[in-house]
Amino acid sequence: MFGEYSVNDNQPDSVDGVPQPGARTPTGNLPPEPASFIGREPELRLLGQLLRERRLITLTGVGGVGKSRLALRAVADARQARADGVWWVELSPLRDPTLLTATIAHAVGLADHSPRPLDEELCAWMADRELLLVLDTCEHLVSDCRHLAGELLQSAPGLTILITSREPLRCAIEEVVEVRPLPCEGPESDALALFRARALAAAPRAAAVFADPERAAIAAEVCRRLDGIPLALELAGARLRLWTVEQMAERIGERFEMLSEVRVPRPPRHQTMRTTIGWSHELCEPLERLLWARLSVFTGDFDIAAARAVCAGGPLPAARVERVLAGLAAKSVVLRSEERGAGARYRLLDTIREYGHDWLGELGETQLVTDRHAHWYAALSQAADRGWMGPGQVDWYRRITAEHAQLRTALEHLLTADPTAALEMAGNLWFYWFACGHVHEGRAFLERALRLAPRTEVAYNQALWSLGLTMVLQGDMDEARRIGEQCARDAAHLADPERELRAAYLHAASVLMPGDPVRALELSGPRARAAHGGRPTGPGWLLCKLSTSYSLCALERFDEATEEARSLREACAELGERWMRAYADYILAVAALGLGDHGEAARHVRAMLSGKRLLGDRLGIALGLDLLATAVAGLGDGELAARLLGTGHAWWRTVGRPQMGSPSLTAMRDQGERQARAAIGDAAFEAAFRGGAAASTG
Repeated sequence: MFGEYSVNDNQPDSVDGVPQPGARTPTGNLPPEPASFIGREPELRLLGQLLRERRLITLTGVGGVGKSRLALRAVADARQARADGVWWVELSPLRDPTLLTATIAHAVGLADHSPRPLDEELCAWMADRELLLVLDTCEHLVSDCRHLAGELLQSAPGLTILITSREPLRCAIEEVVEVRPLPCEGPESDALALFRARALAAAPRAAAVFADPERAAIAAEVCRRLDGIPLALELAGARLRLWTVEQMAERIGERFEMLSEVRVPRPPRHQTMRTTIGWSHELCEPLERLLWARLSVFTGDFDIAAARAVCAGGPLPAARVERVLAGLAAKSVVLRSEERGAGARYRLLDTIREYGHDWLGELGETQLVTDRHAHWYAALSQAADRGWMGPGQVDWYRRITAEHAQLRTALEHLLTADPTAALEMAGNLWFYWFACGHVHEGRAFLERALRLAPRTEVAYNQALWSLGLTMVLQGDMDEARRIGEQCARDAAHLADPERELRAAYLHAASVLMPGDPVRALELSGPRARAAHGGRPTGPGWLLCKLSTSYSLCALERFDEATEEARSLREACAELGERWMRAYADYILAVAALGLGDHGEAARHVRAMLSGKRLLGDRLGIALGLDLLATAVAGLGDGELAARLLGTGHAWWRTVGRPQMGSPSLTAMRDQGERQARAAIGDAAFEAAFRGGAAASTG
């Protein structure tokens, strides 16, 4: 009956079979560095010193100058000095400033299950940690980043924040470092070295250019004309696949002379960057320019299926999109990457995306393509809802996690353009809000959609039910109960057994968690399910079985709970479903513990932890560790129990609300602690507990 938490689709490590709460690596979540990094030695030395001495550093500079790449190299060198790691937060896809805190919390591995405001929860979570936080690409969120950075730095004395932005935050304690272009002077300049590296990657035959002093001098002149701006150099270097360096120098000169007459005032380096992108744009084939413009509606990375669906049309048929996209990737307009379990992903750098978006407006297609993007991701959400309770569950979890930025963008657009579609989409994503750890974000989207959309019966009921689930996880039980009652009334009016069962589960969960298993059993038990009817393999029926089995455990009717949980586990196994199946294992462990079979309890809870690890479920792992500690304490291994409780404590800290405020969960955890202390003594317990907590900090 509890939700899941995921961290960017990477699974936590394990120690002695127990998952550890390091989100991606023991030192953070840094993205992979580009294959080559050229120059910047003085800047790296300066940043190394500032990261030791200052708490807020901002790298500023024109788009394309290499702020993010420099930041990544600097923090990679510094991460061993941070006990709690270096955490990278990519903000370029974020358009809604109200989601800033949730984005940071998710990146650092803090599940948003607390009823407190999330900024308070994040401040409390960071308070005693020593970590480095990188907020990458903040120029569109300057005031919000300034406010949140101030709160975090005041609350967490061990925190350092590194910002990349085209403009500073303008805080009193901020140290601003301007990232300048690469040096261009001399035959061995850094700018020429980068141009050479990109040219050789695109066309190995270009080696002859740099071996000839005269032609190398022309290449150096190209670098000077491009002001040493790294992105401009990379775009130009990629063109040596088709041109000679002499042709490039001539055409750059023509292009710059033409654009120097443009009346829009820009600082020189901004003008150089815009000119270079415009030059690269002109050198693309017509279909490449069209695709470039249409791709600008994607705010994060995307896959080929989305590109086809959103960008095809008119002179660009869907069958040609992949080939045209490959052409843009070859020209460095689009970046291509391979991700585990996700296949090829593509993205545009912000500066290039902005240029494409301007052209999309010139084409008069902004509304058309933005609508197409939003409805593609709405359809994806609907397909994910249909597939969630089946054998593709883990694949859907990974895919929806990968598409998080696009889902946000689509929902934001639909809330304005088509509130009814936004309501349907937000409701279809119930499993993502409830089962994948995005509770605050989901609640915000659902409340907005319910407020804005006309009250269409089925979509409204689904969205209202989804909202109630987020309230259960946040501990807002009075509101969850009220919504559960309303959902039940509406479902009865619709004469839809599945919706009646879902409402029954929500209502039951809202009374069970505060400690009323009798009422929960009345709402979701076998009699109630039989009265509603519905499919025994539907989500509503299975959720009610989950609530029933836990209620029976709370009433110490352990044999009945075991029978109900086994039935639930078998049904989930037949469906190929893992999320609820792991909770069935949890109930079987609780029941075995109640019957005094500690070995059986440990076996079931280890199976449960295996399932939770598969889905990166922090809340489920925290629950399982408490239960496993109680089981092994009952077996007489007080030291292991203490270590498990320490590890569980670290996991609960990432969830925000220890034991979810539930009296029964707290009592079970306390029982394990009492038995462990009795077995090994207070001093040994404290030492083992600290060891478990310290070993699991990541």
